Amino acid sequence: MKAPAETSTKLPARPVDAVVIGASAGGLAALSALVSGLPRTFRLPLLMVQHVPPKGPTQLVEIFQRKTDLAVKEARDKEPVHGGTLYFAAPGYHLLVEADMTLSLSQDEAMHFSRPSIDVLFESAADVWGDRVAGILLTGANEDGAAGLEAIKQAGGLTIVQEPGEAEVPTMPLAALQRFAPDYILPLRDIHRLLRDLE
Repeated sequence: MKAPAETSTKLPARPVDAVVIGASAGGLAALSALVSGLPRTFRLPLLMVQHVPPKGPTQLVEIFQRKTDLAVKEARDKEPVHGGTLYFAAPGYHLLVEADMTLSLSQDEAMHFSRPSIDVLFESAADVWGDRVAGILLTGANEDGAAGLEAIKQAGGLTIVQEPGEAEVPTMPLAALQRFAPDYILPLRDIHRLLRDLE
């Protein structure tokens, strides 16, 4: 495992225009800890892939509307990206960001047995925002997101991994740490603090 560059919440010098987040098993509780208490005036968009069954309603929007003052939406094709909004990937669709800052939904092949895939969102965000995006990889039971977070790192963006010892299922954070050294390895309370400071 490679050592992280930082384990504190020392802020990066570079500004951030968007945050992308990925989680699988245990993700609902982890994401709740991140977004609870973020103000309605939070300026950054948050794009989230939470692994869910491919068919049927997820109720993610309804659940998180009760947990945060942010606007909460299921992402729609061609929808512009706005700050202060938490976008969830739709079940059965990959979520991507286009160069014109709109969202795109795709039914391309599943990655890591997942559609939506965290890697797809993260790699898309790295292509569009480059060094002005922050990627956060949370608890999960497979390796989805590790390669995508590395792509954000290679683009100069900010990379954050949940402390594996805190994660409900550490497989996903550990997969990222085996690939590269992220900027931060933090418990949820410190990731939340970093999010607030990023805006």
